[in-house]
Amino acid sequence: MLVDDQALVRAGFRMVLDAEPDIDVIAECADGQAALDALPGRDVDVVLMDIRMPRLDGIEATRRIVARGEVPKVLVLTTFDLDEYVYAALRAGAAGFLLKDAGPAELLAAIRAVHTGDAVVAPGPTRRLLDRFLPVLATPARPTGAERLDLLTEREREVLEAVGRGLNNTEIAAAFFVAEATVKTHIGRILSKLGLRDRVQMVVLAYETGLVRVGEAG
Repeated sequence: MLVDDQALVRAGFRMVLDAEPDIDVIAECADGQAALDALPGRDVDVVLMDIRMPRLDGIEATRRIVARGEVPKVLVLTTFDLDEYVYAALRAGAAGFLLKDAGPAELLAAIRAVHTGDAVVAPGPTRRLLDRFLPVLATPARPTGAERLDLLTEREREVLEAVGRGLNNTEIAAAFFVAEATVKTHIGRILSKLGLRDRVQMVVLAYETGLVRVGEAG
């Protein structure tokens, strides 16, 4: 599903996606409310969601989609690399974000990555965004939720930290001298114990709890 208030943007994305045999554009919507209204009854796996739209913005639309517990994963579209609204969207449950000026190959890779759930979309920009905005948004008055980490074993904390630093499963397996399947098991347990949706939320939590310090990732 394509959700953007600019028809030309939607047309550009559709042109790229319609050329792919494994991707179908199910619907186009001009705002977040239209997307929420259109989702029921449609077999949508990924929603490309603009942030700044009339009626209902992409952040609130993302939050409501995630709250419904529906299948679609939300890939946020933004004009700016470092945008505080993207951070809010990630916290709302978006699976990642993509710049609107991304090339066709990057767009397709991002959609497939979000669909499989194997990788954080645009990990470099995501970490830079957290580096930039977490010190501003994570005020002392806001609880960090560090006590949640007490639910994890020592190895699970290490895996969460590694994910927060941007390592993929193969890199984590090599670092800890374990099988990649073992890493996937640890990640599954972390997601379950902490009530997280995906790896992006793992990255956000790693920052917010101080497990990964600003500037340490990468």
